[in-house]
Amino acid sequence: MKGPSADPDACAAAAGRLWPVATYRAALFFCLWLVLAGVDVADLPAAAAAIAAATWTSLHLLEPSRARRSVRAIARLILLFLYHSVVAGADVAGRALNPRLPLHPGFVTYPSRLSPGLRQNVFTTLTSLLPGTVPAGEEDGEIVYHCLDIRQPVVTDLAAEELALVQALYND
Repeated sequence: MKGPSADPDACAAAAGRLWPVATYRAALFFCLWLVLAGVDVADLPAAAAAIAAATWTSLHLLEPSRARRSVRAIARLILLFLYHSVVAGADVAGRALNPRLPLHPGFVTYPSRLSPGLRQNVFTTLTSLLPGTVPAGEEDGEIVYHCLDIRQPVVTDLAAEELALVQALYND
């Protein structure tokens, strides 16, 4: 039996889906190059090599997805993240400036529904930016978070962040 890579039609279809993604990523890397290095004609050979290498690497490390990205869901994720950042940042600042406010540090576990690997790493990276909680490892398949105050609704907030992330990026 032939594998999918041996079928010429399957290879052509895969290549047809790959070119738009590769072009989009190369354009993003080109914009990044312009921001970091500026516009100089003498840099074009180095820019072309760097963009080609970055695009090739990104296609091999982060394979293109068939998922449709929702602009509305991405905007909701950004707004939710900003809201939680401001609220949690104000809470942390208030605790730091007012020593009478008690801290109840500790650990909570969160049973993420995301598959281990890239998706869970994106989630823990996103949640590590929120003040007051830091991913601290994994225990029995659940993500362990260190929190400044375990009496806060940390698990509920993490569930809201995870749902927003899934709707924004992984709506397969």
